Amino acid sequence: MTATTGRPWTSTSGRWVKAPAPSFAHLARLSDDTGLFEHARHAIVRREHGYCTDDVARGLVVVSREPEPSEELLRLAERYLAFLTHAQDTGGAFRNRLGHDRRWADEPGLGDWWGRALWGLGTAIARSPAPWVREEALVAFSRGASRRAKAPHTMAFAGLGAAEVLRRHPGHVAAASLLADAAAAVGRAGSDPRWPWPRQELTYANAALAEVVIAASQLREGGPPLDDGLRMLSWLRDVQLRDGRLSVVPARGWRHGAVRLHHDQQPIEVAAFADACATAATVTGDPAWDAGVRQAVGWFLGDNDLGTPMWDPATGGGYDGLTAHGPNLNQGAESTLALISTLQHARRWS
Repeated sequence: MTATTGRPWTSTSGRWVKAPAPSFAHLARLSDDTGLFEHARHAIVRREHGYCTDDVARGLVVVSREPEPSEELLRLAERYLAFLTHAQDTGGAFRNRLGHDRRWADEPGLGDWWGRALWGLGTAIARSPAPWVREEALVAFSRGASRRAKAPHTMAFAGLGAAEVLRRHPGHVAAASLLADAAAAVGRAGSDPRWPWPRQELTYANAALAEVVIAASQLREGGPPLDDGLRMLSWLRDVQLRDGRLSVVPARGWRHGAVRLHHDQQPIEVAAFADACATAATVTGDPAWDAGVRQAVGWFLGDNDLGTPMWDPATGGGYDGLTAHGPNLNQGAESTLALISTLQHARRWS
């Protein structure tokens, strides 16, 4: 795909198409008065699988990113925020799984859902136009920001939330400390140009690790070198290009020295890459990073290994994965949120 600048267009199968505005129709279809259902068969909700904090937090991220949200989106933000505050305990940890019977299936913990909850809360604090949403999110974020997880991915998600908080509250001490600790948990980029990644394996939402290092480099004190995050993201971009198209690391991951597979590719990987490239473009002022965002948008529109669209224009839902034989046509919450968040970045060129 050939990148251009200044136009909200992306190449797919050798032609240029305009990136559509993100649709929230399927997100509304997956939501009820409690939260956001995790799974769907095709476009129909599977209520038996219930809700998870992971997806509700991601839902709060995307609705908070809308610059002029409708009343419906504001109500979704309130609903998702209420879910997260209900999931949080007094010590700042979160439960993750709630059944359709409204009973929690787990105890509060500090897994990825804790990190994503802080990401959602931080985004609401920074971007929601509703003061009552921002105020309640700040209470919950401040409680959760006192905790620390061991896993680098978990810390990266939490750090992205902390970076959002600092955009509105630059003096928020807990957010600054959390962001610095998140970058430290990710680690420094390696010196080997063939594998500068700080870990020996690429797993999931990989670009989020590079993004949090880039965001933390902007801290006045304790931030890592910006070049570390940019080298990580540049390398990840290069190894995920195949014939000029984005071909992300599959769900099974890729270990240093092993044969890399190309399926099944997950929408969350594409969305994380789009987020990181958008952050890199904002921090550096270098429009070359917009090419990565365009490649991510193109992946959903059909500029991928199989040349097939990864969303359903009729429903607004994103397909759950790109397999060797085509899309997984189920339209669950994670894939739909990945689609929405990626298309939101197309506004950079409008």
